[in-house]
Amino acid sequence: MKIIIVGANGTMGKYLASAFEKEHEIIRVANKHGDFHVDITSTSSIENLFKQVGSFDALISTAGPTYVGPWKNLTDKEFRKGVEGKMMGQINLVLIGQHYINPKGSFTLISGALTHDPQLNFANASAANGAVEGFVRAAAIELGNGIRINAVSPTVIENSPQYFPYFPGDIPVTMQQLEYGFRKSIFGANTGQIIKPY
Repeated sequence: MKIIIVGANGTMGKYLASAFEKEHEIIRVANKHGDFHVDITSTSSIENLFKQVGSFDALISTAGPTYVGPWKNLTDKEFRKGVEGKMMGQINLVLIGQHYINPKGSFTLISGALTHDPQLNFANASAANGAVEGFVRAAAIELGNGIRINAVSPTVIENSPQYFPYFPGDIPVTMQQLEYGFRKSIFGANTGQIIKPY
């Protein structure tokens, strides 16, 4: 399979690229480094990415900038980081990518446990995650050509210890659990699902 990983330079993206490259053709996409570059806040940049890559079988997104910080500093401008990044960035990967993906292909977006289990400093991420999950459920009933779409929704992951203090009491998701959540989405038969790898 030809699999695009958007966010391939991040903690999750690097791990998934390494896990899948043994069996599949991996196209690494990142904001600055990778096989191809994309700014997911720009529809023209996304369109240009797909024109360069051409047809593909699956797209994984582990990208999605949001504002992280105290509630008192959250303004319209800061909130739009998550709206334009994690929310619309991922949504546009699907809206534009549907014209390039092969029949029976799949999209897998990233959301997170913050959707239903909010933590301090993450209101922007919680809102963006909720929007992404709503989009996944709705898109699943309208995408044609057998194309599937799911989201993987982890809690804090083991390779990001810098975030552990923000998730008191949460057992970190292992990288293998994360990988198998994505495997379920890409190689399984389900669509419109929010996959919780824990």
